[in-house]
Amino acid sequence: MADSHLLTDIRLALRRNELRPVYALASAPRRVPKVGTRLDLATVDGRENLGQAVVLRLLTPRGELAPLGHPTYGSRLHELVGRQNTETTRNLVKLHILESLQQEARIAKVTRLEVQPAPGTRDRVDVLLVVEPVGAAPAVTIGPFTLELEA
Repeated sequence: MADSHLLTDIRLALRRNELRPVYALASAPRRVPKVGTRLDLATVDGRENLGQAVVLRLLTPRGELAPLGHPTYGSRLHELVGRQNTETTRNLVKLHILESLQQEARIAKVTRLEVQPAPGTRDRVDVLLVVEPVGAAPAVTIGPFTLELEA
């Protein structure tokens, strides 16, 4: 597989297009000899896995995995909950995303990051992110997804 350096993980099924824990484990049918078809955990690999890994990194508060030996994993986006949707806050969203993605070894560079006020609401922003994976893989688009600011 051309993107094997982007690894494999358990697939999460998106329930809503928001940057908050609205995911569930995905399942896939698996044929079991002499038993028939059973459900098993679905996996995701390559470029799609990189996209899922980025979302999980952004969802996880920085320091949350420190007891497991990963003190810098995660993002500081949770610190922005409760702030007004201003230009300054949107720039902080960009800063926290870029800061978080610097820790992701599978990303060569972020080629596009847009943070815009969500239409029709004052408490949300829409985020669109495009990253270039290491190696020769094509760019990965993540989003657009919504980040809720005001609780």
